[in-house]
Amino acid sequence: MSADSSELHPLRHRPARHASPVPPSPPPTRQSNGNSNWRSVRARSWTGPHRDLRLLRRACRRQRRVAAFAALGYFAVFLTLTVALPSVMTAPALGGLPAGLCLALVQLPVTWLAVLFYEYTARRHVDPLARRVRHQTPHPRDEQVGP
Repeated sequence: MSADSSELHPLRHRPARHASPVPPSPPPTRQSNGNSNWRSVRARSWTGPHRDLRLLRRACRRQRRVAAFAALGYFAVFLTLTVALPSVMTAPALGGLPAGLCLALVQLPVTWLAVLFYEYTARRHVDPLARRVRHQTPHPRDEQVGP
């Protein structure tokens, strides 16, 4: 289980927008003579630490979804076969065991494969992104002012 040690509080989530430390700019105003006066709006940067955080969140979400669908998907298929085709599940399979029992015993290796896949993708994709974000974030002890 991970814990966020930062003391910053996330900004309120707005649909289709990402939290940003820069406050939103006010809407453009119209002058009394009818000419539009567009205030300068800072262009949003799609690079840097915020981009890395978005990539890290996306990688973690994708990793969780794939592992969960692998393990739960197999279980759902097993339950569906049990309810929809009980004759298939009671038919003899390997060594005289019913096919349903064989499929039930395969659930354990499928779950372990999902866990191994989760660990592999974490080491290969998520951990490098987390290290990059950690190295870009200043530590509070580095910001201490002199004696």
